[in-house]
Amino acid sequence: MDMFCYQCEQTAKGEGCTKVGVCGKQPDVAALQDLLVYLLKGLSQVGVQAREMGVSDRDTDAFICEATFATLTNVNFDPERFQEYVNKAVEHRERLKQRVKEAGEKNVSLWEKAKQAIGLSEAGSGVEFPEGPATFQPASTLEGMIEQGKEHGVLQDPEPNEDIKSLKEALVYGIKGEASYAEHARILGQEDDEVYAFIQKGLASTLRQDLSLDDWVNMVLECGRINLRAMELLNVGHTSRYGHPEPTQVPLGHKQGKAILISGHDLRDLELLLEQTKDMGINIYTHGEMLPSHGYPELKKYAHFYGHYGTAWQNQQKEFAEFPGPILMTTNCIQKPKDAYMDRIFTSGEAGWPGVQHIEDKNFKPVIDKALEMEGFTQDEDKGKVNVGFGHNAVLNVANQVVDAVKNGSIRHFFLVGGCDGAKPERNYYTEFVEKAPQDSVILTLACGKFRFFDKDLGTIGDIPRLLDVGQCNDAYSAVKIAQALADAFGVGVNDLPLSMVLSWYEQKACAILYSLLYLGITDIRLGPALPAFVSPNVLQVLVDNFNIKPISTPDEDLQAILGSEANA
Repeated sequence: MDMFCYQCEQTAKGEGCTKVGVCGKQPDVAALQDLLVYLLKGLSQVGVQAREMGVSDRDTDAFICEATFATLTNVNFDPERFQEYVNKAVEHRERLKQRVKEAGEKNVSLWEKAKQAIGLSEAGSGVEFPEGPATFQPASTLEGMIEQGKEHGVLQDPEPNEDIKSLKEALVYGIKGEASYAEHARILGQEDDEVYAFIQKGLASTLRQDLSLDDWVNMVLECGRINLRAMELLNVGHTSRYGHPEPTQVPLGHKQGKAILISGHDLRDLELLLEQTKDMGINIYTHGEMLPSHGYPELKKYAHFYGHYGTAWQNQQKEFAEFPGPILMTTNCIQKPKDAYMDRIFTSGEAGWPGVQHIEDKNFKPVIDKALEMEGFTQDEDKGKVNVGFGHNAVLNVANQVVDAVKNGSIRHFFLVGGCDGAKPERNYYTEFVEKAPQDSVILTLACGKFRFFDKDLGTIGDIPRLLDVGQCNDAYSAVKIAQALADAFGVGVNDLPLSMVLSWYEQKACAILYSLLYLGITDIRLGPALPAFVSPNVLQVLVDNFNIKPISTPDEDLQAILGSEANA
């Protein structure tokens, strides 16, 4: 076995990738990611102790989120970048340990309290740190780090209880998603120490052996609560800087001229690119989850912000090769670049691939220069338009119309059909489900799962479009706000609304969102195309018993189960 990773939905055979990641992750990168996560757990131990002693370090808080984000599926595949993260983790740890030692030497009772915070109870008056990742020293070479990483993966966890081990991994993956949202929010000036504190508490807790199964279930649900706060911070960051999304038609074609394609999720990178290309004769196109950015007033005001090109992340190798300009990949989701565009793809933020030029300082001149060198599109082409911009603010502005439509029977049911997209043929389920949903139903969608049906004309119910694009994956917060507002309008709980959630998952952001929905007590969620490999049978049974979570079956069967005899009405 060269590696072991089962953190995403497409993991080999539904069990785990052992030779090379289905995502393209090589065994050396898998080992380096395992080593980094191990060190982040030790750094988090020190962080938890520091907080107990009144010591804070914002640089460390931010680093933990950034480095954790880098281990998310399809974010960073560059071994040298992980070597840097490993070394930085040790630098942060040792610096913070020194501050903790100084505080502990001044107040021994405070130090004892700090030890208890990470599950330690050994006697001793000196300020010492537990053996393990809080004291571990990485090798001085990349090759040495890779060998060390092989000793600190999932399979090396000494936890003997299969169900607790499952919940520990579930927590780590939820924290990866949560950390990504916290990092996006931080870039936009939105932070909350409660988020940072939980991320560190959660990572540190995975080293403990004294917590019960119930403790771990509660920890995962707490991760959901904190992730909701992280998504709220990001929502505030987006809307305070760019305005609330508003319904907008986005061209799917292109117009003659030079062009840059931006993919990923980072709206700040998009803003900077738009500003740096203003009045240069270059049109900017979005790809993947950048599509919803066209709905933000402060972004769409740029005249050269033209339209959307392509579909979801898993189609990028074909779509990027055909695009006649450079590509800027922000955050996730990057795949192995083809030779056809290797010399014109760039990364920023946490994203990385060996041999691809990484732009560290947000000066996108190399991207712009490449666009100016290339011919761009040689003629205009009209491929129609799609609608975006139906965040909670836009939907709630017409809430009275929606409520009236439900009361008079024009709208019978709402479906939230969204989440991650992927390459599996089974994901065609979501296309078919939306196509077969009754004409008196409304489809809310978000994240890249929308690309299974985003360009379909589903018509309207009165003045209300049947397909409402809520936004990116992090805009699950908007979907929750919409559901809560409708529940308030009807005087019922969210679970009593004519609303069904049919979700697709792929990576760890989706895990965090699922935990947030479970924290809110939302039941009867359908999840697919496959259930997580890291969830043990007993843990799955807990989810079924408490939340009635279930796998998708077929569109016809699921619509029948949801709507009963009226499914085909």
